[in-house]
Amino acid sequence: MSSGRPGESGSAGRRPEPEEPGPGGRAETVTNAAIAVVTAAALVIAEVVFAFDRGVSPEPHSLLILLAGSASIALIGRWPMATAVTVGLCLPLYYVTGTDDTWVAWLMLFVAVMRSAANGRRAAPVATVVIALGFFTIGEITAFDPWRAAAILAWMAVIVAAAELIRNRAAYLQAVEQRAAEAERTREEEALRRATEERLHIARELHDVIAHNISLINVQASSAVHRRDPERAFEALEAIKTASKDTLRELRTTLGVLRQVDEQDGERAPVPGAGRLPELVRGARHDGLEAVLTVDGEPADALGGPEPPAPVGAAAYRIVQEALTNVRRHSAADRVEVAVAHGPGSFSVRVTDNGSGGAPGGRTPGNGLRGMRERILALGGEFSADFRPEGGFQVYARFPVE
Repeated sequence: MSSGRPGESGSAGRRPEPEEPGPGGRAETVTNAAIAVVTAAALVIAEVVFAFDRGVSPEPHSLLILLAGSASIALIGRWPMATAVTVGLCLPLYYVTGTDDTWVAWLMLFVAVMRSAANGRRAAPVATVVIALGFFTIGEITAFDPWRAAAILAWMAVIVAAAELIRNRAAYLQAVEQRAAEAERTREEEALRRATEERLHIARELHDVIAHNISLINVQASSAVHRRDPERAFEALEAIKTASKDTLRELRTTLGVLRQVDEQDGERAPVPGAGRLPELVRGARHDGLEAVLTVDGEPADALGGPEPPAPVGAAAYRIVQEALTNVRRHSAADRVEVAVAHGPGSFSVRVTDNGSGGAPGGRTPGNGLRGMRERILALGGEFSADFRPEGGFQVYARFPVE
């Protein structure tokens, strides 16, 4: 016999085993047992009082029927259909076998149906009423009384309506609890997602800063060692000093954000933007590259055109920085071009070199290219990075600008 709980089913030919109650199930079992005890005590007391009021002794079999129906309420949590059948049988059996015609047994039916409905069930309360009505119908066939039949139908209709109201309220409260739990889970997931994105953002910043400036320091140091020219060595040392100072400033800024340091607690590097692109190109020239910056096709030592929004400018700066770092580390280029274009509703940068760097498709994209792509896609832009048919490598990024 089915327990009436959603999701409970057994294999073919096997009776489903009732689940062991969890912490909530144990509380429900205790509550049902307490309700069963209180109901049984109330029914027995009422039966005894009504019997002595008429000057007779309580009938033992009537007391047993009331106790059996009340005891089945304790099982309503795990076997609601067993309770439905027991109570549905005990109610008409009480009136058929006994001599009393009081309302006592109806209290048993009312408590069982209401408790089952409060647990969110519909089948068990309906089954209780249908079974009781079926046996009452058999009794009315043998001895029909229109007033009694009308009273039974009226009471059954009232009980069913009350049970449906209670079940709907229980379903509403359960839905509210589920929505609250879902909202809490969603908030936790959103906080975790934002924390993960922030860590990735910081990792990209550190990668861009360290990879670019350490690469520049390495190139300058190697140049000074191989040329053994005191004058060029001093120039290399000056470039190394500048690069290391910039590295320390940017690292201090990034770590200061992590530590939530006050703005007055030391020097902070400004957030890099498109306005510092000429500085990057000049740094590449110090490394021995023929670096050229153009704005909308015109040569420029200072960036021209309208300044893009800060997020776009910062992303463009980091992309050009990483592209120049890759030129130094992975290609044998001696010329690199950085082109900046201001279009209607867009801002784009293009970095091309004439190096070899390997055959097209022969190198697996590293963290640098992956970081570029993530930056651009986060701003809703377009990104491409690949070898050119005429030779060299090209990085292109286009940002939407309102």
